[in-house]
Amino acid sequence: MPELPEVETVRLGLVPVLEGRRLVRVEQFRADLRWPIPHGFCRRLEGRQVTGLRRRAKYLIWDFDDGTVLLMHLGMSGRLVISDHRPELEAHDHLVFTTEDGCVIRFHDARRFGMVDLARSETLGAHRLLSGLGPEPLGNGFSAPVLHRQLAGRRTPVKSALLDQKVVAGLGNIYVCEALHMAALSPFRPAASLGSGDVERLVGAVREVLEAAIRAGGSSLRDHVAPNGELGYFQHSFRVYGRDGDPCPRDGCNGVVERAVQSGRSSFHCRRCQG
Repeated sequence: MPELPEVETVRLGLVPVLEGRRLVRVEQFRADLRWPIPHGFCRRLEGRQVTGLRRRAKYLIWDFDDGTVLLMHLGMSGRLVISDHRPELEAHDHLVFTTEDGCVIRFHDARRFGMVDLARSETLGAHRLLSGLGPEPLGNGFSAPVLHRQLAGRRTPVKSALLDQKVVAGLGNIYVCEALHMAALSPFRPAASLGSGDVERLVGAVREVLEAAIRAGGSSLRDHVAPNGELGYFQHSFRVYGRDGDPCPRDGCNGVVERAVQSGRSSFHCRRCQG
């Protein structure tokens, strides 16, 4: 499933072709994705100007000139594909947006775990999918004191805590593994046991990993591509994710990257330097 860097890469790719543009045609080819598509979806968006494109956690947010907001999640296999003309539609092209200058954006989702919803800008913060989210890890609201308070009293492993979207928004399995290795923290360590220095390193590592991944266009492991069709390249820079059996990349560490199953997900770590 796309994580924060992949969604941010998609947003950055859409900004030049959508912001300030009017949607002259919106087409819908099925009644539902993960959940039913809102009634009147096409009618409510046709003729409206896109005034901004934002991201909250792993959600894309389209702002329109009348206060309507389109909330979108790519799910496991969703893609937004840009064309400078209307191409022949493919199987699993479920939504198509055409702008006033002829640009076509197709929402393609083979597994249909993506979703769209319509809301109002003034009440968006109370939306059921957004209201309980924690701070953005690249925003001013994410800091060592904030994370320390969030982890206090939690007996769950620190990796599980970081994957909780109420603790910090947008993190997923790949980048948590990478950040924990960078911060030299075991994914199995109880969250409440982290001291202030540990949390300070962890916050810095989360920011550094996410910023590097965004610069690389995210990670293309299965389905992620940018809207222009380009692949992400951060998977070539993974420190530990998917590298079980490789030597630990930390200078001076003679350990080996190991894989373990943690809460049903693969955790990649070096027990020597993340002990």
